[in-house]
Amino acid sequence: MRKAILATMGLLTIFFQIVKGQADKQVDLCIYGATSAGVIAAYTASQAGKSVLLIDPGTRLGGLSSGGLGQTDIGNKYVVTGLALDFYRKMGKHYGNFEQWIFEPKVAESIFKDYLRHSQTQQLLGYRLTEVTAKNRSIKMITLIPSESRDGKKMIIAAKIFMDCSYEGDLMAKAGVSYHVGRESNSTYGETINGVQLLDGHQFPDDVDPYKVKGDSKSGILWGINNESLKENGTGDAKVQAYNYRITLTNVPVNRIAITKPENYDASKYELLKRQKEIQPWKSIQDVFIWSLMPNGKTDINNRNGFSTDMIGMNWRYPEADYFERKEIIKAHEDYTKGLLYFVANDSSVPESIRKEFKKWGYPKDEYLDNGHWSPQLYIREARRMIGDVVMTQNHCQGREVVSDGVGYAAYTMDSHNCDRLIINGMVKNEGNVEVGGFSPFPISYRAIVPKKEEINNLLVPVCLSASHIAFGSIRMEPVFMVLGQSAAVAACEAIDNKTTVQDVDIKRVQKTLRNNPKADGRRADYLIHVENKDQVTLKGAWHKSAKKGYGMSYQEVDNDPAAAACFIPGKDFTGGEYKLYSYFPKTAESTVTGKFIINTGKTSIEKNINFKEVSIMGQTTSTWVELGEYEFEEGSNKPFVEITPNAKGVLAANAILWVPVSDQN
Repeated sequence: MRKAILATMGLLTIFFQIVKGQADKQVDLCIYGATSAGVIAAYTASQAGKSVLLIDPGTRLGGLSSGGLGQTDIGNKYVVTGLALDFYRKMGKHYGNFEQWIFEPKVAESIFKDYLRHSQTQQLLGYRLTEVTAKNRSIKMITLIPSESRDGKKMIIAAKIFMDCSYEGDLMAKAGVSYHVGRESNSTYGETINGVQLLDGHQFPDDVDPYKVKGDSKSGILWGINNESLKENGTGDAKVQAYNYRITLTNVPVNRIAITKPENYDASKYELLKRQKEIQPWKSIQDVFIWSLMPNGKTDINNRNGFSTDMIGMNWRYPEADYFERKEIIKAHEDYTKGLLYFVANDSSVPESIRKEFKKWGYPKDEYLDNGHWSPQLYIREARRMIGDVVMTQNHCQGREVVSDGVGYAAYTMDSHNCDRLIINGMVKNEGNVEVGGFSPFPISYRAIVPKKEEINNLLVPVCLSASHIAFGSIRMEPVFMVLGQSAAVAACEAIDNKTTVQDVDIKRVQKTLRNNPKADGRRADYLIHVENKDQVTLKGAWHKSAKKGYGMSYQEVDNDPAAAACFIPGKDFTGGEYKLYSYFPKTAESTVTGKFIINTGKTSIEKNINFKEVSIMGQTTSTWVELGEYEFEEGSNKPFVEITPNAKGVLAANAILWVPVSDQN
């Protein structure tokens, strides 16, 4: 009772501090989590004239986007809009391209820093959340202490609107918002690929023995195996898909630090890899790692096959753990990963040719200078997920349900990494990997990024949003988080300006702002015409809708019809001026080698032939924008247009035409 009385008195004291204006900081918008979403949200709100405070327990901006994930998970470029797209164009400018989807961590960090440098955002890095104080369903303040301190000096932050952009959802949880950890059962939301799933993805071959002494169950099980029974397919549980590091290495000798034996190295942790390779002999380092090459001789290494960088089953406590237990879990992942690299480079069980190849790589001297050249950001693929009035599910991903209040799109495969590693029929098997795609981009509901109104009415949650486990697997991509961060910031500004709850924000006004001011700072928007826009596109000839992936929901193609033409005509909303012009090229095995473009500026007509064989496509995509040149376009009665026609055998695609204002390029 005494403790309860003291706690109540403490809360009253804090409330009185706010009433007297004695909070350490008071701002319009307080953002917890300096992830990519957090940085974009801060920039957006600051550009709208709001006072903004960005807080993070760490000291690095950008989360995973600056922490090693340089091989961007795109899905479909149609979903990357606004400042998210601006980020990848700034990246393109750095590397001498229009857009760049693969990049070095240090370059990403510099771009995020540049956003904040061009805003009035206050930053409070190295502070973690300890308390959230709410009254009448509204967060009044949060309490922080220095991250590495257990009882350091408290800092009290008051704000009109709060936003949780952390990967963990700590602010959301401490505010009393409903959330879920783990996998729902299939029956919860009428899904088919949620819950327990024993499938073939990233799986061990048959006959990998799980016991310390092969064939002897009494000898104990090897490290990394959970001694539980497999539950029925579709069963829900609290297990979390595996975390890992997206590893940055380099093979440039002058920039390379050798991979040495890490502290806490234990070769027995990699016995399962040895046994896997006894059945599936080594052919290359790509057997065990997705080894994606980044610019300047660097990598973004990800998990592959049965035993790799995913530390399966060792992260289940992470979402609900406190700061110091999380540090222990993070350190265990770092030790495991560095140990795996050292094992492959040095263990005698690994063929000499593989060891020799691996030793060409090392940690980069010019990355992560304040963290021993190792990423400070563990890949938190999933932690808490809010439960809002709308829960995004498999049905939204696959188009059986479509929301009308979209504030962003997702398009990536429904992607869950393995959640568990079990003994099944005397063999080691991973459980939980699901990779199901084949659907078009789908809108994400605004109601999925705000809590239920009866819980908290001044909080937005664009990262740990309201989604089932399997739907979150499609949404949880860095470009989408940036889009949702910007949308949340626009909504926050609307709530502040109109003195309303976040749930009562006029979503049409939010959508209009995102459409008219996509870069948040008044720069002119691109002008885009998609081929499915029948009011602005005229098709002549035997065009048909392609079943393959392009930009957006679909595209048109024509095969060996010399009379075919696709004409893109800007509407009355088009503003004349200087533009760089682009056409979207979805490359397939059947694509024609060249295409003819007639560009009518309203004053002159230019014919341009594009050699598609020379088009370079990088990253997780088979399509890209192709530059057609820079032109001065008219408006008014002399309507400009762009026409695509075949001039060689093969399949010609008509997908989208993009006008990018020259004056507003990065």
